[in-house]
Amino acid sequence: MSIHRLGRSVVARACTKVPLLIALSLFAGGRVVRAGFFSLDINSTLTYTQGILAQIGPTLSAVLFITAGIFYALGQLMPPTRRANMHSTAVDIIIGAVIVAALSVTAGSFAYASAHLLQNMSSNALATNAV
Repeated sequence: MSIHRLGRSVVARACTKVPLLIALSLFAGGRVVRAGFFSLDINSTLTYTQGILAQIGPTLSAVLFITAGIFYALGQLMPPTRRANMHSTAVDIIIGAVIVAALSVTAGSFAYASAHLLQNMSSNALATNAV
């Protein structure tokens, strides 16, 4: 098996496993995520979305780091021009993984701040309509 076929095979296998890992992360901790996404109450919809993203975020970040490592390793086997492309792709994937990890960590703070903002805006709107 040539190096090029090996590289394509590894990347193809990694690309088929990522959706499976994301789907499995929905069932993290033995809990099944409820199908209550659509609601007329914006606070409950945002809380539900925050819960899903909090479960998927760390798994997605880990998968992106592993994918970046695969791209970097495959780049070591390629000629110099392909190596540069593979390494820049690996760096881009690492940047994406860091952003996903940072958003996963701060998701609770964002949810708390947005819930208070929405609550204040809705109470102000109700007070204005009552007058």
